[in-house]
Amino acid sequence: MFDFGIKDAIDILLFAVLLYYIYRLMKESGTINIFYGVLAFIVVWVLASEIFGMRLIGTILDKFMAIGLIILVILFQEPIKRFLVELGSQRRWKFFSNLFHHHREDLDREALAWVMPIVYACMSMSKSKTGALIVIEQSIPLDSYAASGDIIDANINTRLIENIFFKNSPLHDGAMIIAHNRIEAAGCILPVSHDSDVPRTLGLRHRSALGIAQATDAVAVVVSEETGNISIAHRGKLSTRVSTTELEHKLNAIAITAAR
Repeated sequence: MFDFGIKDAIDILLFAVLLYYIYRLMKESGTINIFYGVLAFIVVWVLASEIFGMRLIGTILDKFMAIGLIILVILFQEPIKRFLVELGSQRRWKFFSNLFHHHREDLDREALAWVMPIVYACMSMSKSKTGALIVIEQSIPLDSYAASGDIIDANINTRLIENIFFKNSPLHDGAMIIAHNRIEAAGCILPVSHDSDVPRTLGLRHRSALGIAQATDAVAVVVSEETGNISIAHRGKLSTRVSTTELEHKLNAIAITAAR
């Protein structure tokens, strides 16, 4: 008789959590169809090998599974790396440190300090149709992307942001990276998204914003040089024609969530 105990329940629960986390990660990175394909293959493999006992198909699928795991690791190096970085990030373990921290208002105030300078800068650049791409680091470090530009390490200031993206500035074409409540670097090169759902009217800045939002959990704010419209990319999604009020609310929500 089959015995089902507490260990089996924990085993199933942990597997379900892991599966859900992988699903969410691949959905954010735009590879959800591959996730469905792999899941369907595993279901067929289990049915053929374990339930119906089909020896020939089971043996073939067993061999393919051994090789397929290596292929998946090669194909999805970045998503796997992101999964491990997120798992070990400080943000995942902040809950325990916050249990002993009673200054919640101070933490929230510090987290929101960078929001308004960015909002005011985007408002001004939107009116003057000055193109800009601002990336705010979250739990996944952006050091490799910051190294592709010029290190600034300055306080977040509205005028400084506007000056960096001024059309005659040598750094206006690249992305600005903000980390640890400071402007870390500017003129940075970001990965470009090849998502076919992105409208052709949107340029390289928007595709770069979506690219970094798919590769990491960073927040990317774009000001269009052609229209002055503001867009925001986060968790693999791009929201266009965002008002300054909506931008403020979204950045506030992201800042508070990150702080907690």
